[in-house]
Amino acid sequence: MKILLVGEGAREHAIADALTRSTYNPRIFAVMKLKNPGIARICENTGGNVKLGDSTDPVFVASLAEQLSVDFVFIGPEEPQFRGVADEVEERGIPCIGAKRGPSEIEMSKAFMRRLMWKYKIPGRLRFMAFKDIDEAIAYIEEYAESIALKPARQAGGKGVKVIADLQAYLKKEKEEVKKKHVRSIVEEHMRPYTDIEDRILIEQKVEGPEYTLQCFTDGRVVKPLPLVQDNKNAYEMDIGPETGGMGSISGPGEVLPFISEEEYKESVEIVSQTVRAIEKEVGEAYKGVIAGQMMLTALWGPTIIEFYSRFGDPEAVNVLPLLETDLVEVSEAIISQSLNKVKLEFRDSATVVKCVAPRGYPNRRDLAKGHPIVIEEDKITKEGGRVFYGSIDLSNGEMVTGGSRAVEIFAEAETIPAASKIAEKCVSFVFLKDGWKLFHRSDIGTESLLNERVEIAELIREIYRYRREKELIGKQIDWLPGKGRIEYEF
Repeated sequence: MKILLVGEGAREHAIADALTRSTYNPRIFAVMKLKNPGIARICENTGGNVKLGDSTDPVFVASLAEQLSVDFVFIGPEEPQFRGVADEVEERGIPCIGAKRGPSEIEMSKAFMRRLMWKYKIPGRLRFMAFKDIDEAIAYIEEYAESIALKPARQAGGKGVKVIADLQAYLKKEKEEVKKKHVRSIVEEHMRPYTDIEDRILIEQKVEGPEYTLQCFTDGRVVKPLPLVQDNKNAYEMDIGPETGGMGSISGPGEVLPFISEEEYKESVEIVSQTVRAIEKEVGEAYKGVIAGQMMLTALWGPTIIEFYSRFGDPEAVNVLPLLETDLVEVSEAIISQSLNKVKLEFRDSATVVKCVAPRGYPNRRDLAKGHPIVIEEDKITKEGGRVFYGSIDLSNGEMVTGGSRAVEIFAEAETIPAASKIAEKCVSFVFLKDGWKLFHRSDIGTESLLNERVEIAELIREIYRYRREKELIGKQIDWLPGKGRIEYEF
């Protein structure tokens, strides 16, 4: 059996690693822009190889799949999906794990996602406004003073999101100026490279609560959930600093997190299931591959959708794929044949922590984070009980250099999250740059203090949303406006 893997990050390294555990003993081939050392090693060990090139080019990827006569293609990142790689591959009669262009719009266009949730009355939806024009967005901000989340209307690699609380009346003017400035930066910076959707700016109501990610396999008929993961997006300790693609994540033990209940887990699965069915109704084709709900426990709904991924999260995939005991090739074939109902997903009952190590400059100055020779003392990491998943690293002329994003993701497994965090923390010291440029990571991810903070917030949120549910206020918001009286909003 031969499989072509698309992508070059730690997520794809975790996918390749899981595929190699299959009883089918597949030969792994990979197409990527940078030569990921971990994936390259797997390809070599299985009798496959690496092809460098544009992994977002549908014709290039599909032609390579044809030349190699692979049994199926597995797409890791989102951009190849948005560009129609899965469509071109399947057009040539080769099965593909990865959403096609139509279904992947659930991630690509945040405005599409919000409209879909409202149209099909899917629980966990938020009020929103989408704008094609910068002046219209600014006029809206001038008219309505409220706490909002400002986002690029398209998936832009996690960049450009800003949440602004409008609580102090004496700062109204200053907050308004900040909002206007950020709207301009969304259009002029974060949305500039993208012309594949018309909407430019998304304004959502602000919500608060602990976030978590529910990743699922789906064949369009059945949704099979994986254990929950919580990613930590902010660059620095105590959840401060710019948002990144994720600086590390926690999971387990079992299918839920310490601050999410079994009931909330089941409700989250139902939200994703309803969305999968709605996507097929809307775009006219079944969703086949991986879908993930980036969720938040809020006082408005309980489980609430912040955004969807049309693929595994990164680093979230690294938390759960090493624990997967079900054969990933069999899962893939069941997705292709729409027989996923016959597969039972099984995972080791462990807690896991992933800590991402990145060069200084990431995420806002990736040019500064690029091109540094890096050393990973993998044998020492293994001795401490950790594992290395290679991220944005290019193997060139026998030397590894940083690619500008998160270079390495350290995986650790233990009975508890804090115990796994301590293992990962020890392992981080075995990663360094030869030229003296600095690396950084978040030492607080998975620690008992941060975990307790998440639990306390979740308990408070849970009390509120359960009270609202008891009073039949879920999906509703009631405001009192001077001169207008009671205003009730339906969600």
